[in-house]
Amino acid sequence: MSKTRVKWVEERTFLGIDVNGNSAVMSGKDGPGVSPMQMLLLGLGGCSLIDVNIILDKQRTPAAGAEVEIDSFRRSEGDYPRPWETIHMHFIIYGDDLDEKKVERAVQLSIDKYCGAHATLAGTAKITHDFEIRAAQEANKRTDG
Repeated sequence: MSKTRVKWVEERTFLGIDVNGNSAVMSGKDGPGVSPMQMLLLGLGGCSLIDVNIILDKQRTPAAGAEVEIDSFRRSEGDYPRPWETIHMHFIIYGDDLDEKKVERAVQLSIDKYCGAHATLAGTAKITHDFEIRAAQEANKRTDG
């Protein structure tokens, strides 16, 4: 059993504290934290990217970096709740001379077998994915986040 908690800090700001004592600030649209619905997407991306990283290491596939861009859709109007309806995960793996089949396998294993966040959200949303490999030198050039 895992015990986490969320504490109301002020106005519409909340502090989530996990079982290990790590915390994340959450809030509504105008607050300083990440919205809970966006936190779900961050959890999905983080869970899967951790898997991919571990699998690539076990395959002795030296990636220079990795990221996942997530595009998602949920109804903006209508009845509540408004769950995520579609989610697309675009994995970008940085490295030189990477074996495309090994990268594909690492992503697929995360999606199909290891990522609990994916398994949870897949019960509600249609989740798709793809990947690309970019040169290692591009890993540190990203300036958009």
